[in-house]
Amino acid sequence: MCGWRFTTFERLEEVPVIVVKRSGHREPFDRAKIVAGLRAATKNRPVLPQHLEALAGQVEEQLRLEGQVTSQQVGVAVLERLRDLDDVAYVRFASVYKGFEDVGDFTRELHLLTKSTEPKQPT
Repeated sequence: MCGWRFTTFERLEEVPVIVVKRSGHREPFDRAKIVAGLRAATKNRPVLPQHLEALAGQVEEQLRLEGQVTSQQVGVAVLERLRDLDDVAYVRFASVYKGFEDVGDFTRELHLLTKSTEPKQPT
């Protein structure tokens, strides 16, 4: 016996999320990019910074289960959650993410948004 005590520790090692861009380039998922995009979309909106962090965390958690995702999957995951957080921010984010080119693109997206969020009228 040498008189020394050795201890081992176990730690959780997270599997990195790899994002495959439209160009085919691969890069590690960057949560800060999501938060920055959300900040831009929610500028001057009544959305708290902790809600943006929580949304980004939910997206990251969902994507971590996949391991490797496309940039399109990242955008859709953000949009799904942003729709419930703030309608205006949703449309702003969608306009950049989906590359809106004219008013018709906004009109179509607003129609989809109101169609999915309005309660059904009793018949």
